[in-house]
Amino acid sequence: MSLLTLDRKAAPFSLPAFRWREARWLSPVALLLLWELGSRTGVIPPRILAAPSAVAETFLQMTVSGELPGNLAVSLARAATGLALGLLFGVTFALIAGLTRTGETAVDPLMQIKRTIPVVALTPLFIVWFGIGETAKVALIAVATVVPIYLNLFAGIRGVDPRLIEAGRSFGLSQRELIVHVILPGALPSFLVGLRYSTGIALLMLVVAEQINASAGLGHLINNARDFMRTDVIVVCLVVYAFLGLAGDLVVRALEARALAWRPSFVKS
Repeated sequence: MSLLTLDRKAAPFSLPAFRWREARWLSPVALLLLWELGSRTGVIPPRILAAPSAVAETFLQMTVSGELPGNLAVSLARAATGLALGLLFGVTFALIAGLTRTGETAVDPLMQIKRTIPVVALTPLFIVWFGIGETAKVALIAVATVVPIYLNLFAGIRGVDPRLIEAGRSFGLSQRELIVHVILPGALPSFLVGLRYSTGIALLMLVVAEQINASAGLGHLINNARDFMRTDVIVVCLVVYAFLGLAGDLVVRALEARALAWRPSFVKS
């Protein structure tokens, strides 16, 4: 009898692996209970952090009054517009640089320079150029999302198996048909990875952009709540930001599952 068998028999009270996975929700619930307990006993003052029950009550009030849905719609419009612009320019630059050596020489150095510049550092310059209105906010999100899409799609185009290209040529495909039927489908997985990154970055930059004199949106709610020390409103907005990030990732993952269903290596859970 092996030592491993003896160890398994000596641990009759160990839970099966699937039960441990099902118990992953216990630590978040325990954290919420400790947080609530600390708030009710005065260990955590409301001016430092509102109790979970107070946050839930504030969330319900803001939702019923329409204050939260209205500002959420404004924030979603900013993020979606910036992401759409970043997607448009990122895909365009990646196609230019990825499909021709001349395009790579012209575009890639500029994109690498852009990659090394922190987007937050561009905020003062964008305020000078575009003012403190919606244009500066959308431009920040767009500039931040260009690079992940460009880098991943560029790498995907250059990483297509040369044997597939040779096979396409042997079947008599033209250059345009090779791009449409071989290169772009082969680069699609890398593009979707870049899209997932850019979706998360768009929401991160939304938080930064909405600190620029926002008159509506989640950032506007946070700024007002900060002035009046309403930590419950701040936590509500932070939770909404978190759920927006999760929802964006789920949407891209669903798109990935549908778009890559043809791949033999794609495994559905």
